[in-house]
Parts: sequence; C-alpha cells; structure tokens
Amino acid sequence: MEQIFKRVLAVLLTGVILFSLAACKKEDSTSNLINNEKEERKTVNLFSPMEKSNPNAKNIARTAHEVTILEAEERLDLRVEYKTYTATNHQEKTYDDVTIDRARNNMDDLYLLNPDTIQILGSEGWLADLSSLDCADNLREVVKTANTVDGKLVAIPQEVVVNGLFINKDMFDKYELELPETPEDFLECCRVFKENGIETPVGANRWWLESFVLAQAYADMYNGDNMEAEIEALNNGDAKLSDYMRPGFEFLQELIDKGYVDAQKASTYEAIEGEGPDFMAQKTPIVMAYWGAANADTAYGKPDFNLQVIGFPSSRGQMPVVSMTGYGVGAAAEHKKDALDVLEVILSDEMLQVYAENNKVISPSKNVEVDCIDALKPLNDKINEGVYVLGSNANMKVEQWGNICLIVRDLLNGSSVDECMASFDKLQADSLN
Repeated sequence: MEQIFKRVLAVLLTGVILFSLAACKKEDSTSNLINNEKEERKTVNLFSPMEKSNPNAKNIARTAHEVTILEAEERLDLRVEYKTYTATNHQEKTYDDVTIDRARNNMDDLYLLNPDTIQILGSEGWLADLSSLDCADNLREVVKTANTVDGKLVAIPQEVVVNGLFINKDMFDKYELELPETPEDFLECCRVFKENGIETPVGANRWWLESFVLAQAYADMYNGDNMEAEIEALNNGDAKLSDYMRPGFEFLQELIDKGYVDAQKASTYEAIEGEGPDFMAQKTPIVMAYWGAANADTAYGKPDFNLQVIGFPSSRGQMPVVSMTGYGVGAAAEHKKDALDVLEVILSDEMLQVYAENNKVISPSKNVEVDCIDALKPLNDKINEGVYVLGSNANMKVEQWGNICLIVRDLLNGSSVDECMASFDKLQADSLN
C-alpha cells in the first residue's frame, strides 16, 4: 500500500509540475506573441489569362514573364498572387468580359489587359495613371499613343504585339506563288490553292480576322502625312468610319463566298487551338497570329516546314498590325503602391531586356533591341521601317480592336456587309453623343 501511495503521489506531483510548466509557457507565449510571430509578406493580386498549354512543352513566354515577376518578388519582398481565367468554349464569357467585371468591382491590384479593355477601363477611370513611373520615360512613342486615355498612360506592355500572316512557304513554293502584297494578290493565291485541292486555304478563328480589315482600312492613314487630321475627322463625324471599314469587310465576304475561309468553323474556333493543328499538319497554308506564336512550342514554334511571317495585304503592300496589351493598376486598388512598385521592376529596361531576349520580341522600351528568328524577319523589317497599322488607338473615340472583332463575328454568322457598316455608323453616332 505504501508503495502504491508513493506511486500515486509521484504521478500527481508530476502532473502539477507539467501543468505549471504549461501555464508558464502559455503565459510567456502570449506576452511575446508580437515579437515571435513572423510578419506575413505583402501580396499583390494579378489577374491574367491562363494559357492552355501542353504540360510537357516549354512555354517560353510564360517562363520569361515569370522570371520578371520572381525578380520583383525578391527585390520588393512580396508575393504576386495569380488570379486566372480562360474561356473553355465560344459560349462562355471572354477573358475581356471577366476582366472588365473584376476591375469595375476593384477585385485585383494588377491586370493584364487587351487593347479594348484598356480603352474601356481607362475612359471609365478604373485605371491608375502610370506616366509618373520611371519606366514610362523609356517607352516608344507608339506605346504611349496606343495606351494613353484622356491624357493618362493607363497601361504598359512587356512587348509590342505585332500581328501577321503565318505562311507555309513550302506550299507557296510548290505552286510557284509569290508571297501576297495586296488583297488581289492574296485572293489569287487562295484561288490556286483551292484549285489544287486545298479545301480551306485560310485557317481562321473568331479573334483575328479583324487584322485584314485594319490593314486595309488604315494603311494610308498611319503611313501617310495626314494621320492626326484623319483621326480628328473620324472623331467629330466629318468622316464616316464605315467608309474606312467597307473594303476590308467586302474582302472578307469574298473569302467566305469563295470558300477560302470556313465561316462556320471560324466563328467558333479559339485562336491557335482551332486552326493550328491543320496548319502544323500542312493542310492549311495560311493562318494569322501574333509575333510570339512563332517562338512558342505550344503555338507555331519549330514547324516541319519553312515558316514565314509577313504583314497583311493592303494597298501599300504587306502591313503588320500592332495591338497593345498592357499591365494596368486599379485606380483604387487595395495594394496600389505595391502594384506600382512591381511594374517598376518588371518594366525596367533591365527586366525588359531579359523578357525580350527570352521571347525574341519587340520591346516597348526604345532602349532594348533583340534579334528575331528568321521566320519573323519580314515582319520585323517592316516595323523597323516604321510601316505598320495600329490595331488600337486610344485617341479614337470609337474603340477599334474589340468592336471590329465583334462585327467581324456578325459577318461570319450571316450578317451582310451593309448590316455590318450600319453597326459602325451606330457606334460612331453613339460616340458623337
């Protein structure tokens, strides 16, 4: 009994000691909570599209972008959180639709914006003015022109997006065809392909046929000596927007009528995913895409044929179409200062050089030059000569890129050219009011 009593007493004493130690520990931890707890890193929320890519393929563009973001995280001791969205089919909301909703509801700090959303959100006051950033001083004038809304620079890109025709040069050589310069040249090439068993000479999707319209509409305006006066005439109604648009829409209608473009497929195809496989399999000799697609293995990089990227046909010859994506910061973003600091890092000449060298793209900075791959040299030569058409210009009251895209879809779905021109007349009338 004595031994049992001693054991029980020992257990009780041990319990008292452990309880006392625990109490002391709890008291100490409470009194030193602020000193011992590691402060959480600052966070910047970035809304951007999630690219659908083969997990086993190296995505050069994403890698280059992430390198610059990682550098910003390290320098600023913060974390950039990605919020992403990609439509899975043509019936879902587009990335642009979702972006506008999120920006109007102040849901993020940083946004990667397409040209039409830049103008819409900029004109509505949802985007901060970036003109005071140090990196803004190094921008090419074309970038400032495209992304300035009501006197405010509301977006800055990591690259100048140049759109062109992707050509299977081997198929052109097989039928002894010269690369097209004018709309008439292009139609003749399509005729020869069609007569030689190429079912659909032009692979098209629901996004980029507008580039044909833009090249034909504005080749003279952007490459002549009267650009500012012509834009002013469009803005005040002295010139009709539909008069500029009509030749390009009549050209597209002819492509559709002659079976050179499959309107039904084009109206539902997503960019690259729809027409891309036939182009890579050499069933279709012509598609349209942006500069970076020639470098990315997930798009048109490393084809099994001689790839050439040229401008769209116009009265002035092959015409690149330049559109401006860009990073914007919410005017009332929760982490606005941190978001602006992130842009200072990723858009510095140092980081733009890294980005451009990885992607082999045209930099928005006038101080950054990079050699391009051979396939892109025809397009690059035109840009270096100052020959191009702007697909987005914030100085125009009627937004171009998005509106033309939507009205081209109407054409694909059966609207007449005259009905499409009436849509442009209405847009212009609304802008005047």
